[in-house]
Amino acid sequence: MEKIEYRAVIKFLTKQGKSVPTILNEMSSVYGDSCPGKTMVYKWHSLFKQGRESIEDDPRPGRSVEVTTPELIQKVEKLYSTMLG
Repeated sequence: MEKIEYRAVIKFLTKQGKSVPTILNEMSSVYGDSCPGKTMVYKWHSLFKQGRESIEDDPRPGRSVEVTTPELIQKVEKLYSTMLG
């Protein structure tokens, strides 16, 4: 099961007023060994109790992903050669 689906279940049970131990127990009885860990359930339960609505990850700050393609290499080489004259 995807982590987004687990979060949806945690959100639903939190909105029903269930405690973390109850959520863990219910999820464990349904998902068995694939149940998310205690830390994850506590984290998301707390976030949903604080009013969070999204079950998606927040965007991560930092360096963007680099992409290198033959087309980009050619463009950079062309630009570089025109700059040199």
